[in-house]
Amino acid sequence: MTASSDTKTRALRNILTLLIGALGGTGFYVAGLPLPWMLGSMLAIFVCVMAGAPLETSGRFRPIVIPVIGVMLGSSFDSDTFHHLSQWGLSLAGLAVYLVLAAILVVPFYIKIGRLDPVTAFFSAMPGGLNEMTVIGGALGGDEKRIILAHAGRIVVSISIIAFWFRVVLGYEVRGVPLHAEGESLTLVSGAILLACAVLGNWIGTKLKFPAPGLLGPMLLSGAVHMAGLTHSSPPGLIVIIAQIVLGTTMGCRFRGAKPNLVGETLLLTLGGTLITMALSLGFAVLLHDMFGQTVEQVLLAYAPGGLTEMSLVALAMHAEVAYISIHHLVRIVILVAVAPSLLTRLAERLKY
Repeated sequence: MTASSDTKTRALRNILTLLIGALGGTGFYVAGLPLPWMLGSMLAIFVCVMAGAPLETSGRFRPIVIPVIGVMLGSSFDSDTFHHLSQWGLSLAGLAVYLVLAAILVVPFYIKIGRLDPVTAFFSAMPGGLNEMTVIGGALGGDEKRIILAHAGRIVVSISIIAFWFRVVLGYEVRGVPLHAEGESLTLVSGAILLACAVLGNWIGTKLKFPAPGLLGPMLLSGAVHMAGLTHSSPPGLIVIIAQIVLGTTMGCRFRGAKPNLVGETLLLTLGGTLITMALSLGFAVLLHDMFGQTVEQVLLAYAPGGLTEMSLVALAMHAEVAYISIHHLVRIVILVAVAPSLLTRLAERLKY
């Protein structure tokens, strides 16, 4: 096979993958299921790759669409967004306690039940960023494939449980971003401002070495221009839906090439570990929400062990306070990245004996 034909084949696979993801999202949307464009596309691709379909997504897609989601999240900010920032300190302190308890409960579960080595268990169990936990865990001798699968599974399980809980149990609408965005219509000037937020914010986030720079940089810059009143517009709903489809198909493709038995074992283990952390999150939300000055739902979304991007989208879909929830997920990643190479590894070595 020539290089040219190989490139064409990969391009066709990418197009086919996105089409299947879009069909999955459309099916979820028509059925009225929660977070249809992300969950539907993810599930459709997951089923296909587990069946052996040669699907794949280009690594170039995600870095393009993540800034769009960041700008969308930032467009929910206004002048009152950080009015109660000082009150979040207690909630953020509680997050640190939550992480300690999660380590005490979940890591032994991964070691005893999952029979993982201590390093792999720690970096699989702790709800940090997928990329950060994989890189650090691999450098310290952990099994990178298991860590990747564990975090991909954690994100899938977390957002599925959250979507089900809020939609079926609590009766909230979790339909995702509407096709026609609410608020001020998008003008040429507003469009240019939002595009600048995406491009410049991504560059700033990368230069400042933010966790998830493509999301946080555009989100913070978009939030700043919206709080300053420079624009009140948000990205077109269709573009955000496409971004969610790309995000969902990317998550589904992370299971590509993995042996079904390994995926099955990892997902079962991850389901158990995620249920433990979700129960812990719910406990903190129910018991401490008054102390934190937040609703039970807000604290649950802030403490839930999902991904930063994914949980921010859930918050946006529920019309929750995106800034409060996003900052908690960011701080969680920063804490884990800061302590993982030293403290967590030492604790893991103790658990070995």
